[in-house]
Amino acid sequence: MTKKSDGRKMTKEQQTQARRQAMRLLKEGWTQKRASQAVGVGERTVRQWVSYRRNHSLAALLRDERGRKTGQGRTLNAAQEKAIRRLILDQTPDQLKLPFALWTRKAVGQLIRRRYGLRLPVRTLGEYLKRWGFTVQKPIQKALEQKPSAVRRWLRQEYPAIVTQAKAEGAEIYWGDQTGCNNQPNAVRGYAPQGQTPQVIRTARRFTRSVMSAVTNKGSLRWMVYKGALNAALLLNFLGRLVRQADGRKVCLILDNLRVHHSAPVKDCLQQHTEQIIVHHLPSYRSRTQSGRVAQPIPQKQTRRPASPTHRRATPPPSHRAIALMPQATRPHNTLL
Repeated sequence: MTKKSDGRKMTKEQQTQARRQAMRLLKEGWTQKRASQAVGVGERTVRQWVSYRRNHSLAALLRDERGRKTGQGRTLNAAQEKAIRRLILDQTPDQLKLPFALWTRKAVGQLIRRRYGLRLPVRTLGEYLKRWGFTVQKPIQKALEQKPSAVRRWLRQEYPAIVTQAKAEGAEIYWGDQTGCNNQPNAVRGYAPQGQTPQVIRTARRFTRSVMSAVTNKGSLRWMVYKGALNAALLLNFLGRLVRQADGRKVCLILDNLRVHHSAPVKDCLQQHTEQIIVHHLPSYRSRTQSGRVAQPIPQKQTRRPASPTHRRATPPPSHRAIALMPQATRPHNTLL
């Protein structure tokens, strides 16, 4: 006689083996009491196995299907879940006349309460969203003035031509852009003991810098840090350094349509150095009028007092600033090397 053990502490494989052996012994004519003693479980357990096999099947008994079936006991039925998920995918909360701009658990809860009169806890709503394949994400910013058709046309027609020309001339393609940075830490979250808020030590003095960078299709990055806004002189300074570091290889630079990228000093310099560098531009973000001018945005109301003319800083013309800020000031402003 096998020593009796607690069937609840058996592994799934051990329980399956015990059930199979008990059913075989019963089929050979053993009593339920003897079969239970042989497999090491209680007689009541064997009676439950026999009842389950009678109501279902031997295969179902050996599969050991425990717990509730998928979807059983949920507040929302399958049709309601499908309808709510479709609404979240196709529309935003404000389109459904909800007081939210983006979908949150609270917004989904109000939608369910409005549609079906059901109130669900926030945690339950999170489980529903996770089950539907939704995750918490930070929305990306996309320019309202962007023209998707122009971008697709540029990628299908103009960019392949740029690649072909660069390959024929032995040039390397760079993608240029500007950005800003400061010494302030980003807002971060982390775990800490309750009541003990972590601290981020930083200086009270705030400073910012701008960065002009260019990256190749292979990921090779060149950048230059500068103060203030980008102007023609700083751009020419960066282009000159980029050409010098190319080691004789022609530079094919792709830029956006920032106004300084189309300034007269930059155009004049590029026209005189076509053997060293060529600049292409991405599709314009703003629509153009019939006269060819870029449509100007509506000016915002001034919240700061304009500077007095007597206190404004005197600024030389772009061409003169270019001469002063080039890598070698003794050379003319249209010389990159």
